[in-house]
Amino acid sequence: MTVLIPLFVALCAAPIAAAAGAFDRRATGPVAVLLAAVSCGAIVWGWASGGGSVSLPWAPTWHLTLTVALDDLAFLYALLATGIGVAVLFYAACYLPLHLHHQARSRDEESRFYVLILLFMGAMVGLVMAQDLLLIFLFWDLTAIASYYLIGYDRQKAEARSSALMALLVTGISAVFMLIGFLWLRALYGTFALPAIIAAATPSNRHSVALALIAGGALVKSAQMPFHFWLPRAMAAPTPVSAYLHSAAMVAAGVFLIGRVYPLILLSRALLDALLVVGLLSLIIGSTLALTRDRLKPLLAYSTIAQYGYVVVMLGLGTGAGVVGATFYVLAHALAKSALFLTAGAVTEATGEDTLDKLGGLAHRLPVLAMASGIAAAGLGALPLTIGFFKDELFFAAALDRGPIFAGLAVLGASLTFSYIWHFWSSIFLGERRSEISALPPALVAPIAILALLVLAGGIIVAPAYEIAAGAGRVSFAALVAKTPAYHLDARPENLMALATYALGALIIATRRWWQVAAEGITGIGRQIGPERLYRSSLAALNQFSRVMVAAEIRDLRGRIATVLIPAGLLVAAGFAATPTEGAYRIGPIGWGDL
Repeated sequence: MTVLIPLFVALCAAPIAAAAGAFDRRATGPVAVLLAAVSCGAIVWGWASGGGSVSLPWAPTWHLTLTVALDDLAFLYALLATGIGVAVLFYAACYLPLHLHHQARSRDEESRFYVLILLFMGAMVGLVMAQDLLLIFLFWDLTAIASYYLIGYDRQKAEARSSALMALLVTGISAVFMLIGFLWLRALYGTFALPAIIAAATPSNRHSVALALIAGGALVKSAQMPFHFWLPRAMAAPTPVSAYLHSAAMVAAGVFLIGRVYPLILLSRALLDALLVVGLLSLIIGSTLALTRDRLKPLLAYSTIAQYGYVVVMLGLGTGAGVVGATFYVLAHALAKSALFLTAGAVTEATGEDTLDKLGGLAHRLPVLAMASGIAAAGLGALPLTIGFFKDELFFAAALDRGPIFAGLAVLGASLTFSYIWHFWSSIFLGERRSEISALPPALVAPIAILALLVLAGGIIVAPAYEIAAGAGRVSFAALVAKTPAYHLDARPENLMALATYALGALIIATRRWWQVAAEGITGIGRQIGPERLYRSSLAALNQFSRVMVAAEIRDLRGRIATVLIPAGLLVAAGFAATPTEGAYRIGPIGWGDL
């Protein structure tokens, strides 16, 4: 039963913080940081104690159990959710009072923020530990609800409200299709228990369709093409929300679910190929959009789309090297990207600006921030002596296994990352100063520095991070075969690909003025005919349909009842017609049990 302790601690964090806030609003921030740290410690303790699993009755007549496990895959994502949560909450304890002050809002609203972050953290821990499909869905939707309120935290702003609604609708509707996939697996294999389904699974068309629905919901959560547009809009949230949800939590939930059901996905070659296509499109298009963006957080948001495109590509390769590369990539990306999001918030706080063309030359006045964010940027750009170097080494090795075309695409994607992350960092800290700078509280810089040190430590001693990622990979791909990353001063293909990445990235940077107009034109076309326009048109059409239905319904009582009963009757009839009835009834005498 000790495996339940980490989950219990994580789920209790939000109620305890709420109680602390009700007692003393000023105590909520420190209590939230402490609770996140305790949750992280409980996760590490549970894993070091051997992990394990436990099953408790839930709905016995439906053969449902509350089955949770702290395996290596759950440990990786739970560690990110709680560990990055500590850094973000520590940052928020200083950032949030300033944020509310700038908006002339009461500090009484602080407690709600901390409770929501901890609620999301608890839901994420529950999601990664759940082994029952309905339990997975329960925690999945809890993350969607928490993210809705976090993205819309500045609810007095129309942009925040519409962005929160967009995230909720896009991820919520896709979750319905995911639930259908879960129910289809239940119909195929007679259970919601994921380990039992994996043990009994066999290739079939129905199996592939069910997994396609589940993978589709997961890819939407990870903001992959063509349902990527909700993520940049979610940048309307305060910076700590962006740093947490969109580097180590919400978007990570999607690739986690793919990793959890990966043994089932491996039975469908078509589904693996679909992951490759979606991942490559997200990688290239996300990178292109990041190169053309000038605002800090949207640029990082588009880079997240691209970075998770890398992860999806590696999962689509269907190899042990690809799986371990994907899990390692998630870990390295979370450390670097959360630091860069926090950097964006600190820079905006120091200057009052959030666009690159109004920034520059901050390194002299903010040297610690420049150095820490520079290390994080180097990690994302895969420079040596950072953990990011090895994420690309594993990516290159996995791509080479698939052939020269994929190797070339891997170099192209990595070079685009190198170029836009250089554009981000250099435009802020190098060149001529274009804005006034005020001093930053040390509490806004310290979490960034700590994350940067972890990025640096992972680049010097890679074994601990790799072992965590490899353990997670073995849960998804039992026959995991992948080499241990290390520095090799030779002409092996991965090193040559890394050198090609730096050279091509430098060329992209140097020729920016020649291709920028064309790239912006392409992104402009996307705004005119892309999926976000379809979303807004669909929403407008639904609102118009709603107005028509309301006008028809409220005329008299008969019309109101008819608009309820007629669709309900049609749905019941359709459900009955679609439900097999063979063997569903037993004919015989009526007994007391029947009564």
